[in-house]
Amino acid sequence: MNYQTPRGTYDILPDEIRRWHTVEDVIRRMTQYYRYREIRTPYFEDTAVFKRENDSSDMVNKEMYTFQMGKESYTLRPEGTAGVIRAFDQHKLYGTMEMPAKFYYIGAMFRHERPQKGRQRQFTQFGVENIGVKSPEVDAETIALGYDIVKALGISSVKVCINTLGDDESRAAYRAALKEYFAPHLDELCADCHRRYEQNPLRILDCKVDKDLECMKNAPKLSDYLNAESRDYFDRVLKALDAAGIPYEVDESIVRGLDYYTHTVFEVISTRPDSGAQSTIFAGGRYDHFVSYYGGPDLSGIGFAIGMERLITLAEDDGYDFGEEENADVYVIGLGDVAAEVLALSRELRRKGLSTEANYIARSLKSQFKSADRSGAKYVVILGENEVQSGTVNIKRTADRTQVSVPLKEAAEIISAWEKE
Repeated sequence: MNYQTPRGTYDILPDEIRRWHTVEDVIRRMTQYYRYREIRTPYFEDTAVFKRENDSSDMVNKEMYTFQMGKESYTLRPEGTAGVIRAFDQHKLYGTMEMPAKFYYIGAMFRHERPQKGRQRQFTQFGVENIGVKSPEVDAETIALGYDIVKALGISSVKVCINTLGDDESRAAYRAALKEYFAPHLDELCADCHRRYEQNPLRILDCKVDKDLECMKNAPKLSDYLNAESRDYFDRVLKALDAAGIPYEVDESIVRGLDYYTHTVFEVISTRPDSGAQSTIFAGGRYDHFVSYYGGPDLSGIGFAIGMERLITLAEDDGYDFGEEENADVYVIGLGDVAAEVLALSRELRRKGLSTEANYIARSLKSQFKSADRSGAKYVVILGENEVQSGTVNIKRTADRTQVSVPLKEAAEIISAWEKE
C-alpha cells in the first residue's frame, strides 16, 4: 500500500526544518523583549471549551474535529486562545501572576476545511494573550509585538488594518440595526447568513459568499452606533499607534471570525500583488468577557495569532536569510575493527561541546574522506587498529590541511582547546 499524509496535512522534512527553527528563534527573542512567557496547553480539550453557547463562527459550526470517548466529547484545538484562558482560570493564575499576565504559544491547530494554498487542516499557529489590563495602550503594544516580529523577518509589504466593535452597549445597538436592515433581504442571503442573522448579525458582514451583494455594500456602519466611551477608547488606540510609529488604516469591514471580540479588532495583511485571498499575516482583538466565561474573574484581554506556514512563506518570498545548516566540528574516521573505540572518542568529543559525525561501518578511507568533506567538518580524526594499539590518533585540520598525531586520551581536549583559540 502506498501510504500518504492525510489530506490537508504535510511533512516538514530535515532540509526544510531550519526555516522553522529560525522563525521560532525570532519569535522567542521578540516575545522575551516584550516579556511574554510560553504556555503549552493540550492538543485536545473538552468540546465545551470551544463550542460556546450561541457561537456563530464557522470555526465552531463547521470546522472542528470532534470525537466521542465513552460519554465524553473532545475536540482537537482549532485555535489557541480558548485553551490558554481555560488554563489561566483552572490554575487560578490571576491570583499568582502580575497583571497583565502575558502568554505566548506555538503549536498545531486543526480545522476541517477545504485545503488550499496557505490553508491546511493541520497547521501551526503562534499566538499571544495579554490578560488583566484593559488599556488602549496595551492594545497598541500588542499590535506592535506582532508588527515587530513580521518586520524582524524582513517582510516588507505589510499593512495594519484596524477597527473597533465598541463596548456591549454599542454592539447591542448595532446588532438591532443590522437585524432591522437585513430582515427584508434574508431571501438574498446564503443559508449560513440565515443562521448568523439569529446568532450574531455582525458575522453576516464577514460572509465570503454574499460579500458582493448590493445589500452588503449598503449595510449600516458600526461607527454610527458607537457611544462616546467606545469612540474615545478607539481614538486612544490610534493615538498610541501613531506614537509608536506604526502605520495603519481604519477598515470598518473588519469584524473578525470569532464571536468573543470587543473594542479593538485588527488584521495585519500582506500587500504583495501575489498574496491573493490569503493576504492576512496575523489578526486578533480584545475580549472583555472571555475569562469570566470559564469561571475566572471579570478580566479583559487581548491577543492575536499568526499562521507559521504563512509567516515562513512570506519571509522566504522577501529573501530572508534563514542561514545554512551548521557543519560538523569533527568527523571521526574508523579503519578496521575499531567501532567501539570510535564511539568512545565521539562521545568524549560531544561532551566537550563539539558536534561530531562518526563512521562505524567498513568503508574505504577514500569514501570516508568524501563523507567528511560533505559534513564540512573542521577536524578529521583518523582512528585505525594501529592507532588504538599505540594509543595515538591522527587529526587533520581541514582549514590548512595540516595533520598531527596526538595521544588518543587527549584528542578531545586538544581539539576543544583549538576551538577556543
